[in-house]
Amino acid sequence: MKDTPQHRSPARGSEPAPGSLTHLDPGGDAAMVDVGDKEATERRAVAHGVLRCSPRAFSLLTGRANPKGDVQQVARVAGIMAGKRTGELIPLCHILPAASVSVEMEPDASLPGVRATATARIAGRTGVEMEALTAVAVALLTAYDMLKAVDRGMSIESVELVEKAGGRSGEWKRGEGGTGEDPVP
Repeated sequence: MKDTPQHRSPARGSEPAPGSLTHLDPGGDAAMVDVGDKEATERRAVAHGVLRCSPRAFSLLTGRANPKGDVQQVARVAGIMAGKRTGELIPLCHILPAASVSVEMEPDASLPGVRATATARIAGRTGVEMEALTAVAVALLTAYDMLKAVDRGMSIESVELVEKAGGRSGEWKRGEGGTGEDPVP
């Protein structure tokens, strides 16, 4: 691609306009965000998601009687592994080798199913929202894979960012009854 004004990446350290998409260059092409001049700060992100399943699959999930193994533990480890490899899976994400990822699996008989929550942390120049979201999604996909022999009708729902902290934009929490677009005061 030619290095013309409409295809040139933003200058190092230049900031996008507030509310603009950060993964586009001035010409509208996909571009990785340059974080080289940003200050490293403590950052944290929490994501959540749900797997709904049949009562029979729920029994295997909670009873640790699944022939493939302990669904919750395997899904938890798969989520952690995926969160650490997010930069290899999502094309414009940065690879964050020092990111810490944890995943909690909470069975919920009222669904029936399991709620997954992932927390990603780093002292770095970019956020870890994608790491938390990827960890939750893969944890739930892994649980689905391990239970699909008894329930192909399971659904994965509401994979969403719950909160983030750190960086220039500060804290953000999902608002009650809304999308939480406004930052926390």
